[in-house]
Amino acid sequence: MEKSRFKMGKIMWQIIENRNWENIRNTFSWVADMEGVPQDPIHHAEGDVAVHTKMVCDALVNLEAFAELNAQDQEILFAAALLHDVEKRSTTEIKSNGRITSHGHARKGKFTARRILYRAHKTPFEIKEQIANLVRYHGLPIWVFDKPNPQKAILQASLDVNTALLYMLSKADILGRTCEDQRNLLYRIELFKELAIENNCFGKAAEFPSGLSRYDYFHKLDGARDYKPYEVDRFPVYIMSALAGTGKDTYIRKHFSDLPVVSLDGIRRARKIAPTDRKGNGQVIQQAKEEARVHLRKKQSFVWNATNLTTSLREPLIALFQSYKATTHLIYLEVPYKELIRQNSQREFMVPKKVVEMMISKLDVPARWEAPVVKFHTY
Repeated sequence: MEKSRFKMGKIMWQIIENRNWENIRNTFSWVADMEGVPQDPIHHAEGDVAVHTKMVCDALVNLEAFAELNAQDQEILFAAALLHDVEKRSTTEIKSNGRITSHGHARKGKFTARRILYRAHKTPFEIKEQIANLVRYHGLPIWVFDKPNPQKAILQASLDVNTALLYMLSKADILGRTCEDQRNLLYRIELFKELAIENNCFGKAAEFPSGLSRYDYFHKLDGARDYKPYEVDRFPVYIMSALAGTGKDTYIRKHFSDLPVVSLDGIRRARKIAPTDRKGNGQVIQQAKEEARVHLRKKQSFVWNATNLTTSLREPLIALFQSYKATTHLIYLEVPYKELIRQNSQREFMVPKKVVEMMISKLDVPARWEAPVVKFHTY
């Protein structure tokens, strides 16, 4: 790798200073794990995942567009290149016909990248999420036109990730392999770029008339990007999302002291239901939803207080609140890993550390398209 390709300037964060491959391999166990992980020779005749990853990093730093980036964006892209296939180690299968697949490695890799960057590297929130989403979407430029709605797919991706950086990562991913269809794949990536430019979301997030317009576009089959829904008489409802120990209760007392709170933990403690009691927790959620409906029928603002760590948990709640003509505010809190562990240890109802680690592993940080209003209070 040519160190001279890295622009000088202030760097807030970097995953590693010495980019010698042997140093990288010796520093990160997850890079060493790539060695010996096979790839289908039709698409990756260059060798195993480690060989491919090194070739991708080399190809990336030699792109002319990479040389024009600021120093911090270069570091973000380099980290994403290192991590983009991190979960081929767990998803690779050799089929009965001899073909090798790694379906789901990008999605699983997003969670792994987020966990690695959060726990081990003190990565600033925005940088961590940009890298995690580059890992998640690194195959999109190749496959975007195979999606049911390519326009919607690229607009949604632009809210999660910088599409100009994604374009460069995907290009390096193709240049860093040996395959017969390389020219066709590079052509697909150029079409992705043109689609992003056409939709005014290349290197920037897609714009919508309002937050409610954005929500409707991604959650209604007939949603139109330029449609602005009627918003008079709507009332705000607040959903918290954060790991245990982050400080949700403190945040609510500070910002929403005048609002009723629907608290899953509060209901659970009042009914003496253990967090591990699945049947009991189902009852807790039903009671919480009934309490929420009482407020919704009155058009009364309130706070839904729970960890809400995954999109699948948040999505039906937001849909319920929106159906009552509320405007849902999704508020995500995050503190550094060491601060999280310290705060959790000082809580009256401390969550076991192994449970916290499990929560970190499945955490899906809210996306900007999930709700009409999405706010991040992070370090």
